[in-house]
This record gives sequence, structure tokens and C-alpha cells, in this order.
Amino acid sequence: MIDLFYWPTPNGWKISILLEELAVPYTVHPINISKGDQFAPEFLKIAPNNRMPAIIDQAPADGGASISLFESGAIMQYLARKHDQFYPVDDVRAQAEVDQWLFWQVGGLGPMAGQCHHFRHYAPEKIPYGIERYTNEVSRLYGVLDRRLADREFIAGAYSIADMAIWPWAKLWENQGQDLSKFPHMQRWLEQMAARPAVVKGLAVGEGWREQNPVTDEKARAILFGQKA
Repeated sequence: MIDLFYWPTPNGWKISILLEELAVPYTVHPINISKGDQFAPEFLKIAPNNRMPAIIDQAPADGGASISLFESGAIMQYLARKHDQFYPVDDVRAQAEVDQWLFWQVGGLGPMAGQCHHFRHYAPEKIPYGIERYTNEVSRLYGVLDRRLADREFIAGAYSIADMAIWPWAKLWENQGQDLSKFPHMQRWLEQMAARPAVVKGLAVGEGWREQNPVTDEKARAILFGQKA
């Protein structure tokens, strides 16, 4: 029913976790970002931003032709609405809570943590300003998340796509130079999420692919970090 164009990264895990939580059938199409699969003309028709994940829904709810989507947040909203799970479509206030935190991840945590990873692990030279700038910003964001989780089990109250969107990035706190002991509520939530069977299954999709295709050689760096218009 769902074709998933995917590579095992935090943004890819968001969708594989959601699909496992929804228990809907899907077929995985690897998009090896280290080899430049994301720039193939056939993929561009699905994802004009040349980024995975993307999906094709072969059986949309309106019974019409297949629908393709790119951008992880849009995919999550679409799938959750279609299956009426993990997104409160009939409760405007609850929906607003989920939307705020979903977009907090898409517009804040994801980009900032991504830059943190880049300057700490992938940049060909260590630039102290870049490392400090993004490590500090990720710390600030985790402080926001920790305070949010101080009085609730999940981020938007009930378990939702907001949790699934944030967790794949937050689980990498160590690579982002963070001290988890400073964020006890986040730590509790991370462990709770990691114990969910669907999260475990979603995280396992494509396990080992990245080790077989490292991003440390010059060709991979040029593909991932050297693209222009």
C-alpha cells in the first residue's frame, strides 16, 4: 500500500516508526544518500527537494490515483490523518498541541541537531565557533523538551506523531555533545519510547546500511555537503 523511499537517518526513522505503529503494509526503497540516489531523476519526480524520506500511497483514502509526498512532517500528518491514529483530527485543541511540537522538531530540533552533528563529526576541520554554537542551541532545545515532559507522559499529552518525530533526533543526544543527566524528564521519555515494539521495529529498518556506506570519504562528502543549485 505504501512505498517508502528511505535511508536509516533520523528523518527516515520518523516514517518507518510511524508505519510500524500504524501496522500498515509498506515496501522500502533504499535511497543511498552517500551515493547520490536522492538526485536521480526518477526520485526527483517524487521528492523535488532531493531529500528522503518520501512516500507513494498506492491506495489513497479518496479512491483516486496514487499520491506521492515528500517532507517528513507532511508525510506524518498525511498518514496519521488517513488512518485516524496518533493525530487528533476531531479535537482542534489537541491537534494544535501536536502540530506545535511537530513543527518544533521540523523547524528547530532537526536542523539544529543536524548542524551540531555536522560540525562535531563531519566537518573536514574542527571549527570551535560552529561546534559551540550548535551544541549550545541543542542544549537549549533539550531544556525546552525536558520542561515540557515534566508533567506529562508524552509530548502532546497522548502519544502522537510529535513523539515519533522528536525521538529519532533526541536519541542521538550523545553525538550532539549533551549531558543527559541535566534532562531527567527527557531521559525517562527516551527510555519509554525505546521500549515500544513498533519503535524498535521502525529503528531496525535498514540497520547496517550506513555502516556499509560511510559518509567519511571525499566522494560521499561532496554528494552530501557540496550540492548547489
